[in-house]
Amino acid sequence: MRPVRLKYTKMQGLGNDFIIMDNRTYKYKSEELQSLARKVCQRRISVGADGFMAIEEAQSKADFKMLFFNADGTIGEMCGNGARCIARYAYKNHIAKQEMIFETTAGNVYAMVDDNERTVSVALNLPEIINLDMKIDIEGQEFMVSYIELGNPGVPHGVIEYKNLEQMSRDDLLELGRQLRYHKAFYKGANINFYNINSASSAIVRTYERGVEDFTLACGTGAASVAVVLWLKQLVKGNRINLKVPGGDLTIEITTDKNNLIERLLLIGNTNIVAEGWITDEDIDLDLI
Repeated sequence: MRPVRLKYTKMQGLGNDFIIMDNRTYKYKSEELQSLARKVCQRRISVGADGFMAIEEAQSKADFKMLFFNADGTIGEMCGNGARCIARYAYKNHIAKQEMIFETTAGNVYAMVDDNERTVSVALNLPEIINLDMKIDIEGQEFMVSYIELGNPGVPHGVIEYKNLEQMSRDDLLELGRQLRYHKAFYKGANINFYNINSASSAIVRTYERGVEDFTLACGTGAASVAVVLWLKQLVKGNRINLKVPGGDLTIEITTDKNNLIERLLLIGNTNIVAEGWITDEDIDLDLI
């Protein structure tokens, strides 16, 4: 066995953590990266993370291409907090300037790294599918769930109001999140976002993420999907919505055109470089990935 030795950076955005590598150096194929993601994202067993991202050469005039993989190795269309982290990584490693555009599976993304470097804003893909207030039955109980897809192909999100969310534990919501995530109403599965409005312009959000198959401390596209639903249903005031997630605070800034249609979704929040070094996991054989 030839032990793996891969240069990596671990980052987190509000507790949503990622392993990032520059695949322009290693040139692994997508299926090899999927296998690698499954291995290195395992907590306690390897480095551990919610997701795995690889930078590749852009196929257009963008600065680079972002490949995103969930912890289970499945390919993700896009990840908002992942995009913010990889934007800072690209700036720090001189792959892009403070303002950049990069390719994702869901389309090109604009990002800007603030002068303090830790705050990063990302213009998320716009909602391509919106279905408000779907009636979904779970074991005889009816729930009103809105469905949003950001981008094309879109990142699927279910959005559901849940009273007293801040008092609920992870275990209280885990089974409901899992049942909704796999519900037949969502043709490719969905991330499930529970929310509770706590002021005229803010809400509390908890997200059960597909691929992770658990609640995470933050989900950027999930937060944006909640903001879109709140704004469309006029449940909040203004176009700047603050969302409190377990990992901290995210801001979603909605810009509209002259017809009051959404033309930009800006996700704003902090990032943190946790570790840099080499993955030397002896259970990973490069020849077998």
